[in-house]
Amino acid sequence: MNVTFRQLRLFLALADTGSVSAAARAMHVTQPTASMQLREVSESVGLPLYEVIARRVYLTEAGRQLAHTARAIVDEWERFGQTVNAMQGLTHGRLRVAVVSTAKYFVPRLLGSFCEQHPGIDISLEVLNRDGVVQRLRENRDDLYVMSMPPQDVDLDDQIFLANPLVMIAPADHPLASRQRLSIKALAGERLILRERGSGTRLATDRFLATQGFEPQSWLELGSNEAIKEAVAGHLGVAVISRHAIKTEDLGRDLCLLPLSGLPIRSQWHVVHPRAKQLSPIAQVFRQHLLDQARAWPQA
Repeated sequence: MNVTFRQLRLFLALADTGSVSAAARAMHVTQPTASMQLREVSESVGLPLYEVIARRVYLTEAGRQLAHTARAIVDEWERFGQTVNAMQGLTHGRLRVAVVSTAKYFVPRLLGSFCEQHPGIDISLEVLNRDGVVQRLRENRDDLYVMSMPPQDVDLDDQIFLANPLVMIAPADHPLASRQRLSIKALAGERLILRERGSGTRLATDRFLATQGFEPQSWLELGSNEAIKEAVAGHLGVAVISRHAIKTEDLGRDLCLLPLSGLPIRSQWHVVHPRAKQLSPIAQVFRQHLLDQARAWPQA
């Protein structure tokens, strides 16, 4: 097979974007040029690599295998470039981090202090739900991943770096707001607002409710912490949420914390990557930065 490195990068852009035109834009070439180059890659491999259905690109099995190989080659080349830069005392390169949505309340601040120290590094930050981050982890799409509940079926290098207490919120004027301590039975008749199934907060909440032998009479599922806070403030119910997602000004104005027995649920933030993955020099420096900064981070 005779495929150039640039063609591999173009095919990887196609796999990531799902569109020939988007891949062309990412590689700064025209769409006709991208189409011609991709056709040459397919001809060189000797098998169809993708098909287009309703203007959406779907990789074939051969295409998925090529994307996996291309990603490994590109990652290795970038790692070599970063190693050379480190040997020269430079700080240029790229860092790719994927985080679950609740981590967006603190990871950007930690990234900001990192960028101040290393202004020449380009940062790619993906904020997704847990299922999206786990999928990227399985595909080895990024350097590092931040989540509260890493998958158990992946061999990971896993470091805990920050507490993630989960608390129960209610409207500020809720009848139970003045109570000193509540049992789970006090929530009988309350609508429980939950994160979507598969999220780390939902997994921890379901586990807690199961240990308490409590099943809500009604519930509402929402896909973001912001939507949950607005729903609680609007008297739609009570919710379990990460303390990191609650601003100080929210408490007393729109929301309150209910002193439910057994809360906060103890959870932690993890920074992980596949154990077999060789971290780039930049990723190694950022992971250490994350661990160092977390030690000084206010405990929620």
